[in-house]
Amino acid sequence: MPRIRQLKTAHGVLETDERRKAQTLAASERAVHESEAKLSELGSYRDAYVRDFALRAGAGMNAARARDYQAFLARLDEALREQSEIVSKARAARAELLAKWRGAARRSAAVDRALKRGLTEEQRRLERREQVDADERAQGRWSAGGTRGVR
Repeated sequence: MPRIRQLKTAHGVLETDERRKAQTLAASERAVHESEAKLSELGSYRDAYVRDFALRAGAGMNAARARDYQAFLARLDEALREQSEIVSKARAARAELLAKWRGAARRSAAVDRALKRGLTEEQRRLERREQVDADERAQGRWSAGGTRGVR
């Protein structure tokens, strides 16, 4: 029975570890989605700003205003580069956490299988022991009954 107790303890620890890793992975997944959404929003804003610049430039714009537009576009481009880097880092972190969660899930499943096998074996041993006890009692009754009949 000590082996079963050890397996139960290990199973509980590993399940807790797997659950924590799954929660961390879920948080990382949310971070990826949020950073991707922000990148998409920045891209859409930049596209709208470029369209607006093209319309205004086509209608006539002084040089100072054109420089302001170009400077703002440069800042938007930098923000897009930075956000792209954030998205890449978030995806890399998610991939690492996914690998860790998968490892934890494999370990937990292996101990779960070992625990189930151990419990099944323990149940079989108990059933065999009960059967032997029942057979011995039946043999004892038969022996006792057979001796009385001979006297």
